Amino acid sequence: MRRTVLILGFEGVQALDMVGPFEVFTGASQYVRTHGGDEGYDVRIVSSGGAPVSTGTGLTLVAAPLPDPGEAVDTLVLPGGWGTETARNDAELIDWISTVAGHARRVVSVCTGAVLAAAAGLLDGCVATTHWAFAPQLAAEFPLVTVDSDPIFVRSSEKVWTAAGVTAGIDLALSLVEDDHGTEAAQTVARYLVMYLRRPGGQTQFAAPVWMPRARRTPIRDVQEAIEAEPGGAHSISELARRAAMSPRHFTRVFTEEVGEAPGAYVERIRTEAARRQLEESGDTVTVIAARCGFGSAETLRRNFVRRLGISPDQYRKTFA
Repeated sequence: MRRTVLILGFEGVQALDMVGPFEVFTGASQYVRTHGGDEGYDVRIVSSGGAPVSTGTGLTLVAAPLPDPGEAVDTLVLPGGWGTETARNDAELIDWISTVAGHARRVVSVCTGAVLAAAAGLLDGCVATTHWAFAPQLAAEFPLVTVDSDPIFVRSSEKVWTAAGVTAGIDLALSLVEDDHGTEAAQTVARYLVMYLRRPGGQTQFAAPVWMPRARRTPIRDVQEAIEAEPGGAHSISELARRAAMSPRHFTRVFTEEVGEAPGAYVERIRTEAARRQLEESGDTVTVIAARCGFGSAETLRRNFVRRLGISPDQYRKTFA
């Protein structure tokens, strides 16, 4: 028995959101056949009316018409791309997604394809992820969805999975192949794609630095600028409060209200971003960078990196330097 995988196409779709999972599922089918099995995947790109799918980069893909929503479907893949803004307002398409999702074994969104899943009501009351750059938009437009911008992918409900941006669709597809056919099958496909079966860390390690909002009150803004100008400085609560001419307790309350984060957490965030840049741009040792950025020791920096980014400083440098 071959499992039917439908990958939805629409104008302006992100090509790799479609082609990545397509390669994984078809690669898994080849693995199954070479090992004497016949339970692979029947992978199809489909679109409204079977129209050719013009991707955001100009690549055009051939597609089959959307099948009858009552047809048996194992996996429905909803890719992202700038075209999701138009696709989400296509009532017939969203109704088709909702109907197919009702009887499919699982539904997968990749990148901003989470918008289509949310518009179809598949993510209400669920935790979901999407590309880190679009996570705030998804959270604002769909308040019933709890958006977590860090995971590479997450199982949002019993049948719905959401993946982060672009290549994360490959990570999720590999995980689904592992569920269906075992670790050896998934690992073999990953090797052919020259990928990790499970990549270390989450999206945070790839995200642009998060710049916190400027405080409205001048004394708090001055404190922010002082921390950012010298991440490795002695930024104790008492010292920061003195700079703002406030008592430590009052300063902590006002800073948290204005910035949305406690002073200690803000200092740690700024120090982490400073260390990230130095790991990328300099050849200094982790010990030197830790001391310069205010962490005191390489071990403190390592614990902070693992907690915030999911990987160690050494792994981060190997990936991004």
